[in-house]
Amino acid sequence: MVSLREYDRSHPRPSNAASSAKPALPVAYDSQHELLFVTRTKRYGAPMGEAAIVPVPGDAYVQSFARGLAVIRAFSAERPSMTLSEVAAAAGLTRAGARRILLTLAQLGYVAADGRQFRLTARILDLGFAYLSSLPFWDLAEPVMEALVDQVHESCSASVLDGTDIVYVLRVPTHKIMTISLGPGSRLPAYCTSMGRVLLSGLDDSEVDAVLRRSRIAARTSRTTTDRAELRRAIQEVRTRGWALVNQELEEGLVSISAPIRDHSGRILAAMNVSGQVNRTPPQTMVKKFLPLLRTAADRITHLIRRR
Repeated sequence: MVSLREYDRSHPRPSNAASSAKPALPVAYDSQHELLFVTRTKRYGAPMGEAAIVPVPGDAYVQSFARGLAVIRAFSAERPSMTLSEVAAAAGLTRAGARRILLTLAQLGYVAADGRQFRLTARILDLGFAYLSSLPFWDLAEPVMEALVDQVHESCSASVLDGTDIVYVLRVPTHKIMTISLGPGSRLPAYCTSMGRVLLSGLDDSEVDAVLRRSRIAARTSRTTTDRAELRRAIQEVRTRGWALVNQELEEGLVSISAPIRDHSGRILAAMNVSGQVNRTPPQTMVKKFLPLLRTAADRITHLIRRR
């Protein structure tokens, strides 16, 4: 790999007198010019359907670290490769600030460049895997989910709540049933998904109200519930009965049913679903045939967690 320090020596930054000129862009190749990994996290809303977080200056806030995370988050499925100027604009930074961060990330192996274009490398997966491996159910849930998919012949996923979104942490697919691609790290709005309503049912009423206030609620289909009072009632019903079914509120033709995975204290830790096409598995079939198997699988994961 080209030494970034050597690059800087051979490509000095422009002086203040020449600040109008475009600075040279750093280039870092690996020894084999390998194709770099492109993140596939799907984003909905800006950012993620939540109001922007406004940091409070102080000793507990490290601005340079926050800016580094902003640069990483600037890359997405829609923007897998960007120039320095594009990274700076997407992260809300100056070109000079974005350049320093990209150089640091490149030296650490998280970013590489091909000419003027920057991409994340596969090493960035280490950060996400650290979170997944820390989940108490991550290694326990997958074989149970695979067994459930063998029984119902439909896709099965597990997710956790992050602000106003659900974040997929495990997925065992069968058929492609959605127009969007889903996998670990993918996000969807909590208010219009069955897993989201299960996860929201684990919060108290004031927390549910806060999430719904921050959510950018919109009619994704003609069936989407958009009235916040009606959503509160739906979440209360899920809390009472212990499962949720959402019929074509996220996407036309998609039906999903979910149950909770709980920790040692009984708190809802994650949600697990079975999803399918409504013309193949209508809601009545979901409830009659799939719900008992889904709840048994979710309870099995809960039991395994409590045995640890």
